[in-house]
Amino acid sequence: MSSSASHSFSKVNEVRLILGDQLNHDHSWFRGVRKDVLYVMIELPQEQEYVRHHIQKTLCFFLAMRAFANHLQEAGHQMLYIALDSQDNPKDLAQHIGDILQRHSPLCFAYQLPDEYRLDQQLQSIGKACEAKDIEVNACDSEHFLTDREDFADFFGDKSPVMERFYRQMRTKFGVLMDGPSSKAKPLGGKWNYDVANRKKWPKDKQPLEPLLFHHDVSALLKMLDDMGIQTIGHPPKNNVIQHPVTRQDHLDMLDFFIDKCLPEFGLYQDAMTDVSWTLYHSRISFGLNTKLLHPLEVIRKVEERFIEDPDHASIEQVEGFIRQILGWREYMRGVYWKHMPTYATLNELENSRKLPSWFWDGKTDMYCQAHAIGQSLDHAYAHHIQRLMVTGNFTLLAGIEPSEVDAWYLGVYLDAIEWVQMPNTRGMSQFADGGIVGTKPYVASANYMSKMGDYCKKCSYNAKLRHGEKACPLNALYWDFINRHEEKLASNRRMWMPYQAWRKFDHEEKVKVLKQAEHYLNNLESL
Repeated sequence: MSSSASHSFSKVNEVRLILGDQLNHDHSWFRGVRKDVLYVMIELPQEQEYVRHHIQKTLCFFLAMRAFANHLQEAGHQMLYIALDSQDNPKDLAQHIGDILQRHSPLCFAYQLPDEYRLDQQLQSIGKACEAKDIEVNACDSEHFLTDREDFADFFGDKSPVMERFYRQMRTKFGVLMDGPSSKAKPLGGKWNYDVANRKKWPKDKQPLEPLLFHHDVSALLKMLDDMGIQTIGHPPKNNVIQHPVTRQDHLDMLDFFIDKCLPEFGLYQDAMTDVSWTLYHSRISFGLNTKLLHPLEVIRKVEERFIEDPDHASIEQVEGFIRQILGWREYMRGVYWKHMPTYATLNELENSRKLPSWFWDGKTDMYCQAHAIGQSLDHAYAHHIQRLMVTGNFTLLAGIEPSEVDAWYLGVYLDAIEWVQMPNTRGMSQFADGGIVGTKPYVASANYMSKMGDYCKKCSYNAKLRHGEKACPLNALYWDFINRHEEKLASNRRMWMPYQAWRKFDHEEKVKVLKQAEHYLNNLESL
């Protein structure tokens, strides 16, 4: 693998750029070796600076990129890999491409359509500059997703998007968990969705599954990042060893482990919150999917085939719940992103404006649910979806944190966070900043939900049963304050009928106490 632009190559007629999340081993680009094609991968300084990333996220991306480049080179492809500390590594992608094209004078510059709006705009601009110099530009598909960018808008038109409708159409289109191949086939088990069966609390005496861990030494990469002065968040891996799956083979092994060991109880406890394990029964393949090391249909078919071959291994509730996240929700989120960008990044329906508390960067808060979920995120660059939605996301929404602050934290702290999937999940599903494009209601909850779905409250210095008073759980007062201050916008939402009915039954004195408690907490977020 070349790490310098001064490397000697055969005559180059076409330069093909591969971004760090385009590690698709099965892309049609790689079917056959063309000696006049130069593949280019770059550890871009600009990608380390547009947001502060978790150090383990940066390490995993570089490990995955370098492994992929080695794979291509071993297959006989011409590969130019420019490391972050290379002397000829300017900060800007446009300057990189300009230098490479000037050096090799190709007839064509090719790239796969990026999944982030900012990179899409940047590459379109680079493409125009190429065309001005009579260099052909070829923007091709990444050959990963099951829908095109425009499919979502075409499917819904002017109608309000509904995930369940989209999901059923995808099930039918790809014949997943259906009782036949025709368009009139029905879902296996008689139902499309088994979500109501997948909401169990973690049993207090249940022993967690030992997670599958990997061993990637990153001592040299850590030194490089330190030497380059790269600013990161989160904690470096213990003993300089990354334990996440990074390569395609890692992720195939991780998928097999998930199907064999985790799938039978995945759905049952996918919403559980506990500190007994940081992985529980979750698949941990989202990094592999979002970097395209795994294809979504490859994952779906493998889970589906195991269910059909051995229906006693895992129930339909577990299997459908997992497949829905990939076939439905993941593709749906991408559709929302491309339909509504760039304005989506500016939406702030509830006009939230507070700063994110500094303890989101160190986990030092007396609220045990927040301390654990944030601490786990800082330790592993990982948290499962309910920790993201109903622990940290719930707090930031109740506290009225400005959505861009929340976006930046989620985009930076999580291993699998790429803007196309992070932003609709955070700004839309979690923060309701899009006013209901993604979620039909704000996902907010008091301490009652925490007590019901997890064991955090038992270890907390706050009292989950109190709405006001010295040790009253902040989530309680903040929840009712949220209900009160957004009544004009939310009271007509039919899914918010119950909390508004409950709030109206509070007597005046109780309301005053609750709102005063909330005001105190909102004025002292740093000391919670």
